Amino acid sequence: MFSIISAIIAGLLALVFAGVMALITLREGEGTEKVREIGRAIQDGAMTFLRREYTVLLPFVAIITVVLWLGIDFMQNDSLIPKTALSYLAGTALSGVAGFLGMNMAVRANTRTTNAATRGLNPALRIAFSSGTVMGMTVVGLGLLGVTLLYLIFKDISIVAGFGLGASSIALFARVGGGIFTKAADVGADLVGKLEAGIPEDDPRNPAVIADNVGDNVGDVAGMGADLFESYVGSIIAAIALAGATITIGLNNSLAYDADMVVLPLLVAALGILSSVLGTFFVRSSEDATFGQLLWALRKGIIASAVLVIVLSLAAVSYLDVSFNSFWTILSGLIAGIIIGFTTEYYTSYDYSPTKSVAEASQTGAATNIIAGLATGMQSTLIPVIVISLAIFVSFELLGFYGVALAGVGMLSTLGITLATDAYGPVADNAGGIAEQAHLPPKVRERTDSLDALGNTTAATGKGFAIGSAALTSLALMAAYAISVGLVEPQEKGLPILELNLLDHKTLIGLLIGAMLPSIFSAMTMKAVGRAAFAIVNEVRRQFKEIPGIMDGTGTPDYERCVDISTRSALKEMINPGLMAVGVPILIGFVLGKEALGGLLLGAVSSGFLLAIMMANAGGTWDNAKKFIELGNLGGKGSDTHKAAVVGDTVGDPFKDTSGPSINILLKLMAIVALVFAPVFGNANFDPLINRLIGS
Repeated sequence: MFSIISAIIAGLLALVFAGVMALITLREGEGTEKVREIGRAIQDGAMTFLRREYTVLLPFVAIITVVLWLGIDFMQNDSLIPKTALSYLAGTALSGVAGFLGMNMAVRANTRTTNAATRGLNPALRIAFSSGTVMGMTVVGLGLLGVTLLYLIFKDISIVAGFGLGASSIALFARVGGGIFTKAADVGADLVGKLEAGIPEDDPRNPAVIADNVGDNVGDVAGMGADLFESYVGSIIAAIALAGATITIGLNNSLAYDADMVVLPLLVAALGILSSVLGTFFVRSSEDATFGQLLWALRKGIIASAVLVIVLSLAAVSYLDVSFNSFWTILSGLIAGIIIGFTTEYYTSYDYSPTKSVAEASQTGAATNIIAGLATGMQSTLIPVIVISLAIFVSFELLGFYGVALAGVGMLSTLGITLATDAYGPVADNAGGIAEQAHLPPKVRERTDSLDALGNTTAATGKGFAIGSAALTSLALMAAYAISVGLVEPQEKGLPILELNLLDHKTLIGLLIGAMLPSIFSAMTMKAVGRAAFAIVNEVRRQFKEIPGIMDGTGTPDYERCVDISTRSALKEMINPGLMAVGVPILIGFVLGKEALGGLLLGAVSSGFLLAIMMANAGGTWDNAKKFIELGNLGGKGSDTHKAAVVGDTVGDPFKDTSGPSINILLKLMAIVALVFAPVFGNANFDPLINRLIGS
């Protein structure tokens, strides 16, 4: 019970700290009337999109709620009380609230960051990071409170799995919808503004500039927040589920709901929140800080939090009645997350050779730029795969799949500050755009550009971190599903052995379909960005032709029209990928059975993990290769080399901000769908549909 109470207190601490950071940020001045006017336009566009997105999702949420009530609570658990359905609704609600609060803070902090940049670099960094802290602490606070309270009420983790399903379903739509919005606006603005009209990025003459700024928030704040919210709760749910199920099957000895081994993940998450709060106080920089010094200012906070988690986890494991191996599994996940973050930074930052080589390839045109970027993205999969494999090996050898789940909890334990450094990026990006549109002194834009360049690196690192955690969480959820449906070989002593025969024809079919799904999913989301960007390009061209005086500054572009086009396109295009992620696992389970569904999950993780890393890192290196040239290298802005890099960046935009990061949600959503519907697929009286059709 101590761990459960500690988790509740830590969740409340995170929310209180988020509230304090929000008040401190909102007390800052917003700047000139022009700055406030631009900020209001961005805020209105972002909030309008989020309201319309949640409205579109209401029918989907209602249908899934009814399905869970009738299919799981009533038919499988013989209960008229919709326990799983209520957990699902709680997951959707808290995920939506986390995204709303985080983005609401970001669209208010952008103008304040711009104004602070008129005073100096450090004040601007503090405001942008404080707003990111609000997002990070809100996500971990609501996530931990939601899981803990539901577990305390129902005392059954299979019911709480509905909470994870709710978080995952909202996360997928938020990430896909936000990603389509932001990249449609970004690609449209770049192709017409930079390449055709020859005007700078964030130029107020570009009709798509406000839509581009809005997209930074709906994609990289609300979308990323929802993404990591469901990773966070999913890792905790998987660890608790595996603790009880593994012991019950392996040792024929059930555990109480509040046994130390069962609630250890809650305590680790609670200690992670405390460590993240303390780590935020280490983030400081000097006024004349270089890019590297700014990066280390954020790193200090993350490293300090990681060290605190290690020390506190050691104390917790020593205090509780659990195997000391638990500490090593937590440590393996935490170290794996840090290494993946540094690896992502190496492959995407223009301080290092991979991105510089992509910039150099731009000297011979867009084709060689794209070839170099793709090759870099593919090469960047090597270290993350080795690191995750080592973490899985160490944690499994020590504690089986429960250890793998604990490693995932360890990796995400410092999410409060890790997400803060990620959500900081869009605020800094918006601040630079506002400074350009408000015609503030060049010194202000120089400072915001420094923060923006740092934000690109932290955003890329955050995506790598999210993808790495998705691999561990998905595998842990898959193991929980396998145990729930009986795909294990019980042992008299030791841990159960997972039984999944890859040479069985149904399992092999599931494996191949699962390996295919991330590619089909990525194709759907990238084509969606292409269609939406096509509409934006045509609209920007139309306004340049039909609205007089735009180019000389006497005419005002119709910004709202571009925002509306991006919104409508995103909401329309996000539906099919989301339905596929939920529907395919259920379909495979019904048609081919539980073994095929296990194969599907395994195939999806294997191919999806690699594809997600490749796309996210390739997109990041294309983006920063362009920025490296814009600093005055290799010909600088306006050169043919720069134009080639812009083309590469537009290709990379949907890679890194739509398809790549959405894949990790796809993996976790399919795994949690399988776990929630495990009572159906694991029922002894249930025969796969294919068997009925052939009469076997």
